[in-house]
Amino acid sequence: MNPTRFHWKGLEQVAAQVLSRAGVRGEDAQLVARSLVHADLRGVESHGLSRLPIYVQRIEAGLIELTQPPALVVRQGATALIDGKNQLGVVVGVAALDEAKQLARQHGIGLAGVRHSNHFGSCSYYAEQAVDEGLILLVLSNAPASMAPTGGIVPFFGTNPIAIGIPAGEQPPFLLDMATSVAARGKIALAAKKGSAIPEDWAIDADGLPTHDPTKALLGSLLPIGGAKGYGLAMFIDIVCGLLTGAAVGPGVKSLYDNWQDPQDIGHVFLCIDVQRFLPLDAFRQSMDAYIRQVKNVPTAPGVAEILIPGEIEQRIMTARKQDGIPFPQTVVEELAKLCSAYGIDLAQAVCTA
Repeated sequence: MNPTRFHWKGLEQVAAQVLSRAGVRGEDAQLVARSLVHADLRGVESHGLSRLPIYVQRIEAGLIELTQPPALVVRQGATALIDGKNQLGVVVGVAALDEAKQLARQHGIGLAGVRHSNHFGSCSYYAEQAVDEGLILLVLSNAPASMAPTGGIVPFFGTNPIAIGIPAGEQPPFLLDMATSVAARGKIALAAKKGSAIPEDWAIDADGLPTHDPTKALLGSLLPIGGAKGYGLAMFIDIVCGLLTGAAVGPGVKSLYDNWQDPQDIGHVFLCIDVQRFLPLDAFRQSMDAYIRQVKNVPTAPGVAEILIPGEIEQRIMTARKQDGIPFPQTVVEELAKLCSAYGIDLAQAVCTA
């Protein structure tokens, strides 16, 4: 089977069916499926359904807890701490987002810290939900060691992503979602699956030398954005997501792919702001629209067609893929077909027919 495009709703159904048959309860299976397809719709394939096989493998290995929901450890003022109970990361992330939103509605600002979680997908999945409700959201997470501190060659920090969502009106929302490394490790892993070369500024090999080979990069270290600035930002995220919440930090965060003995113990932070504590929401949306138009009206450099704001490219990709379908590399199609077959599910039901 070599289909070129899949329908996003069909993929959500297929992924939810796989997860359900792997033991994930229905509502949780749907959350995880939506999160993965969300990433593929935005063109962020490194965090999309290419992750479904490894999620299922860790479930099958007993490394993810499916029966206990995330638990509130303490709520005090505008802050809360949540124990993820080693649940699926998306389930934990949604619980923490809900808590942060509730606190923000009550206090104007809400901060939910998380410990004992797992890989929680694309940060934009949570930021987009907050934006849809007229809220500002900052999402942080630490991750398994894949990036050395500036000057080092042995990974210590994860790609430690950050996302910020800010609502607008007629203009697209501000939706920044980025790793603190030049490229997410998932992009390099996907390049290795495809047999594609990577840019030389993405990573170094085990000897500390720049490399185009994604396999050597995965054995070496990713490089931080902006050199020492990205390193400092990654360290900050590790501190607030790990040390502050009681989750693991640095190399203590276990690999999604290589550690088959221990839970990941990832930490997250969700900081939510209720815009209406500062301005009426409609007024803020209008101000954002005017501001974004100012940014986009800045004269462009030669050869540049237009200025885009963070998240705008991904929004356009999402619009196109909802209409035309989601393409996958053949290696990912084969992995998904194999996984679906193992659980008696036909991946072909998600293939675009038009």
